Amino acid sequence: MNDLSAVSVLLPGGAGAIVTLIVLLILRGSLVPRAVLEDVRKDRDARVSDLTAERDTWQAAHRESEAARIEAQRQVGELVELAKVADHVLRAIRGEVPGDAMDQSVAAPPS
Repeated sequence: MNDLSAVSVLLPGGAGAIVTLIVLLILRGSLVPRAVLEDVRKDRDARVSDLTAERDTWQAAHRESEAARIEAQRQVGELVELAKVADHVLRAIRGEVPGDAMDQSVAAPPS
């Protein structure tokens, strides 16, 4: 048995029905030439690689930003400690005692 006779048994109308079916699939866009499919795949792969590169760039920027933020927090902590030490030294030099006239909490309001 050759291939065409098997087709005529399976489909009413035989080879003409198959040709009609293929033409309809091509017109609907369900069947496309290999060159078109390869072009679509290349375009998709290019877009995916562009998005991957953009994602990697944003991730690197985020890591750099976080490192800078952590460093700034560390420096602010050091500055606060230095300010506390400086305040303590200045108060000790001035001889400030709680309840002293220079203490803002007990100083008389301006008249």
